[in-house]
Amino acid sequence: MSAPPLLQLTDVTKSFGAIRALRGARLELLAGEIHALAGENGAGKSTLMNIIDGILQPDGGEIRIDGQPVRIDSPAAAQRLGIGFVHQEIALCADISVAENIFMSQTARSGRALMGGAELIARAAEVLAPLADIDPRVPAGRLSISQQQLVEIAKALTLDCRILILDEPTAALTEHEAQKLFAIMRGLAARGIGIIYISHRMAEIFGTCDRVTVMRDGQHIRTDRIAELTPADVVNAMVGRQLDALYPPKLTAPPGPEILRVEGLTDQRFRDVSFSLRQGEILGLGGLIGAGRSEIARGLTRLEGKAGGRVWLHGTALELRDYADCIAAGIVYLSEDRKGDGVFLDLPIAANIAALDLRRVAGRFGVIHPGRETAQAERIGASLRLKAASPAHRVASLSGGNQQKVALAKLLAVEPKVILLDEPTRGVDVGAKAEIHAILRGLAESGVGILVISSELPELIGLCDRVLVVSEGRLAGELTGPAITEQNIMTLAAPGALAASETLQ
Repeated sequence: MSAPPLLQLTDVTKSFGAIRALRGARLELLAGEIHALAGENGAGKSTLMNIIDGILQPDGGEIRIDGQPVRIDSPAAAQRLGIGFVHQEIALCADISVAENIFMSQTARSGRALMGGAELIARAAEVLAPLADIDPRVPAGRLSISQQQLVEIAKALTLDCRILILDEPTAALTEHEAQKLFAIMRGLAARGIGIIYISHRMAEIFGTCDRVTVMRDGQHIRTDRIAELTPADVVNAMVGRQLDALYPPKLTAPPGPEILRVEGLTDQRFRDVSFSLRQGEILGLGGLIGAGRSEIARGLTRLEGKAGGRVWLHGTALELRDYADCIAAGIVYLSEDRKGDGVFLDLPIAANIAALDLRRVAGRFGVIHPGRETAQAERIGASLRLKAASPAHRVASLSGGNQQKVALAKLLAVEPKVILLDEPTRGVDVGAKAEIHAILRGLAESGVGILVISSELPELIGLCDRVLVVSEGRLAGELTGPAITEQNIMTLAAPGALAASETLQ
């Protein structure tokens, strides 16, 4: 007889009040396989994984490990059963070192009063080495979002687990770092570890996984071997309808007049960055983690550092001292850290959308007028197809895709001339991605300057009319038309890439 599945969930149900999050969900994980779990935001994936990890308790159904029924009543119980979970949301302790974060659970189980020491630093460096060059001694809060994600993955790799759950682990990673992770995953699977891999990225699912389970509306839709499916099969099962195009048509006519021009933008993290952004086009900014992409955008908008250089908007030179000056001029920035910097999760949707310029919704004596605030939220929300019962609802109650739309609506409320978007579709499902891409193209066509920073190469290739590639804090080159390929982007992104003046045609 063949061995039973490593993990098996049957007829699992879970409700939150009147909301049925899971309706007889099921999942089977074999030892040594990488099993993709796909579905739109709200399909029930996270609820099911939180049940496996003991964070939530099911209302009904059965969980078996090695064919034996188990009850997982806490994350500690899940760890004892050999279950490791890398959550999509980063949960590091910002004020302690990377090494202490990585080995926190082991230290807690050991009962030792103190953490740290040379041995801990050396062990952390060994775990991090296959993933990234990160100093294990620095406080975790000083790392970028992408580096923090790699530390979360390193934490999971130190656990003696037989079942590893990875929830959107590459959302903050570039292609180069993601490939390192995939190699580690294949090595773990070869040792008999079963991996549940949650991702919205079809290229990752089809390039890495053995089987895929699709969920929709809290239910199991289908489970198949990857070799027997196409990406379109998976996407259509996820959304329950045909999704013809993830990316809208690109610009066919020559771009219009120059909207934004930047010359010699320089600070400690990047140097001599010069580029222009023209009407009608979507300009991409690509590169490896740590190359300086986000730093350039945050330096330009005066959110970090004191960048030198010159900036023109519609031909007029600007004096930008801080982000308030940028907003007043019409240049705004969407952070890659949506929940940390993009939205106020505990505030209503209407308050979030009004946050950048309260004067637009103020009445007499500068007091916020609730009617104006609501009307603004309804108007902009409708233009973005924001799905929410009421502008009074908290942003935390929305799906990832709709939270991202609120973050974008906050920028649109000030009627910007240029929007710099850092990872605009990170952590959102395939349907919401298509909607956001269409929104960005519509904004570009309406005359708003759009610059997109993305670690997802298919997004840069499918969405952008031009792509600037950053390497080691400098622009290594520019790609246009058919030259926008994965190979060309990675060639320019590599250390020691082409000079800034060299353009691939």
